[in-house]
Amino acid sequence: MAPSNLSHRQTHNLLLISKLLSLRDTASPLTLLLDSLEQPATPLIHEYIRRARLSKVHVTLVAFETLRSFEGVDAFISARKKHPSEIVKEVGAAYQPASNVPSRRRLILIDSINPLLRSKKTDSQFHLPAFLGSFIAPPGSSLAKVETSLIVTFHQDVPTPLCGTPYSPSSFSVLSYLATTVIKLHSFSHILAQKAARDRSLAAPVFGLEEELNGVLLGRLDKPTGKESVVGIVLEMEHRRKSGRGVLEWYVLPPAARYPSNYAKEIVILLDDHPLYRPPMEPDIGMESSEPESTFELRLTERQRREREGVVLPYFDAQQGDGPGEGGRILYDMGEEDDFDEEEDEL
Repeated sequence: MAPSNLSHRQTHNLLLISKLLSLRDTASPLTLLLDSLEQPATPLIHEYIRRARLSKVHVTLVAFETLRSFEGVDAFISARKKHPSEIVKEVGAAYQPASNVPSRRRLILIDSINPLLRSKKTDSQFHLPAFLGSFIAPPGSSLAKVETSLIVTFHQDVPTPLCGTPYSPSSFSVLSYLATTVIKLHSFSHILAQKAARDRSLAAPVFGLEEELNGVLLGRLDKPTGKESVVGIVLEMEHRRKSGRGVLEWYVLPPAARYPSNYAKEIVILLDDHPLYRPPMEPDIGMESSEPESTFELRLTERQRREREGVVLPYFDAQQGDGPGEGGRILYDMGEEDDFDEEEDEL
């Protein structure tokens, strides 16, 4: 890829992740966060809440696993052991914008959708797309327009229940199909360990449940490396535009301890630009000359170069057509040692 095109792509993707995390223009009505035991989605959820507070966006947290509300949440709704219809009513009643406000923005966070998918409160009539759509576009007319962004967290390590019929798609497939943005979270230390193995042409290591080992999971490798420490999370983003074209990119989100809560500048960087993932190349003083070292001189002097350029090769006359070559015919003078054969000459 040309340097200009690469720079344009990097700038475009940085603006895109900033737009998605800041909830500008409702770029993604439904965002699916895929986390695991190795890398929970809590740091990214806190980043969403922090940016929502800076933009004065109303934040509603629908908690299936969270016991206490996060800082910056305007409405906390405990959804444990509740029917989906009750959850929808409580979420709708938690935010009633004033009629004189032309447009308001709202962020709805679901800390984990897995308990709802396995809940006994959901009957055979439960329809996941309709349930999620009731948050983005609630039924009934409203005088004030509300731009709602829904963020759903799905735990990849939790087994999903089997479908009622063998031809029905799984809940994860339905969520992946409905989401306009899918963000898969990775541990930064795991990404660095896998890259180091690939650079040495070795098999990439596995962590967590993929290790298939008994005992306590010890997959986190957040240890200092030189002057930098392996902290932060890696975001593997897939954004789907209205045209159908997808945008794939990898980012690094630094920990919240490195910047204040009211910090307005962009903190997310591309994974390729991180110094630990792709360290800068140090100039080698000893590699100034590209020619190999030898005991004799391999380069030509100026006089030898002029004499070489002055040599007229035979095919030059054949190309020009005005030399003794007569248009490319091979000229050969027979000597005494040559045996003349009429049959060969006729051929």
